[in-house]
Amino acid sequence: MPDLISLLEYPDTTIAIVGATDNPAKFGNIIYKDLKRKGFRLFPVNPNKQVVERDLVYPSLAKIPEKPTIVDFVVPPEVTLAVLKQCLDLGLMNVWLQPGTTNPAVMDFLQQNRFHYLAACIMVETRFISRNKT
Repeated sequence: MPDLISLLEYPDTTIAIVGATDNPAKFGNIIYKDLKRKGFRLFPVNPNKQVVERDLVYPSLAKIPEKPTIVDFVVPPEVTLAVLKQCLDLGLMNVWLQPGTTNPAVMDFLQQNRFHYLAACIMVETRFISRNKT
């Protein structure tokens, strides 16, 4: 099982943000901007948005042009569960669950399908990581 925190240290790590949004009051925007500022290569995913922080948004994980290293969830548990099923179909087994994205059904699904997962705030775990050269 890969250590998701250590994956953040690799310069080629990419992160799909499920629930990325252009609404500055939502965590999907706060997290997206924070990781972008830190220099991570991101894929915003949201079927209801076209652009977030001047970046093209993908309507689903299947539409991302390459396989992301980690899928980070910033959506309600019901949406998390539906997208986890897509992750399983796409072989995306490294998932990061922001606070508020889980419930017992989500946790059961993760464990039954042997996902590599972490339920924690990615902004906290990346606070000392920066890929920016400024």
